[in-house]
Amino acid sequence: MKTEEQRLLDELYDRNDRTISHDDYTVTKNSNQTIFNLEDYPDAKKHQIVSFIKSGIRILGYILIPFDLLWAAGILVVSELVGIIEELV
Repeated sequence: MKTEEQRLLDELYDRNDRTISHDDYTVTKNSNQTIFNLEDYPDAKKHQIVSFIKSGIRILGYILIPFDLLWAAGILVVSELVGIIEELV
């Protein structure tokens, strides 16, 4: 049974048989095969929609700055909270 160090050294020196494994994808160099697990990737459309909403809230906040600084600051804080939600979708 090989130690982890010996296995890594073998993989390092044997470039033709390298296999890269990760939870999201597997790439095997010899077979030129890539398998992606797309279930774990974020939904780009939802991210875009939330990003547009966040931008609209920010624009509203910046428009309010000359009229009421407190309301503008509150709306800009809300836009940052929406930005956190944006990163989670």
